[in-house]
Amino acid sequence: MEVSSQGYTEEECYRRLRDAIIDGTLMPSQRLVEMDLARWLGASRATVRTVLARLEQEGLVERERYRGARVRHVSHEEAVEILEVRMALECLIARYAALRAADEDVRRLDDILAWMRRQYEGNDLLAYSDGNAQLHRTIAEISRHHTARRLLDTLNSQSVRYQYRTILAPNRSAASMQEHQNIVDAIRLGDPDAAEQAMRVHLSHVCDTLRNMRQGF
Repeated sequence: MEVSSQGYTEEECYRRLRDAIIDGTLMPSQRLVEMDLARWLGASRATVRTVLARLEQEGLVERERYRGARVRHVSHEEAVEILEVRMALECLIARYAALRAADEDVRRLDDILAWMRRQYEGNDLLAYSDGNAQLHRTIAEISRHHTARRLLDTLNSQSVRYQYRTILAPNRSAASMQEHQNIVDAIRLGDPDAAEQAMRVHLSHVCDTLRNMRQGF
């Protein structure tokens, strides 16, 4: 494994650049200049090229001949499509989580829900959205369905910017809180059909909210 002059492995460079794209440090359509990235990451240009190729495969970067790389812009229509695919995967994950959750797993979900409720009641919807993402990640962990988790991780990284927008839609946060409670209750009961249905209802509403948003919101 290649190690940069500052001691970063290729994997660490990949993580840093990926995180910068997902958290918005690097904006959609922003040019990714190899020399600048090499300086920022403390890595060789060869390492940067390898990392960019990997991120291109994940759909986070696009490269054009003679024009270099840039952060891939996910359109509103594509974000809806990603969410539709995500719904199929997350319903499967919720089903497996209900079948495999231990008491300790349910306590973890309850703790996250309690934290989300405090953010909701404090009207900190961006923090609430972070809790939302954590809850879905934890349900995926509990499911121990590795293929669904891997595919879901790639989809989420491409559309994470839209996650924050839907929670800001009018009246969405109150409904979201109850929908997440229903999912956790079904997992607690060990009822895979109810967990799958609760997840489908939740993500259908998120999908409807996203569809109704005007592009560029």
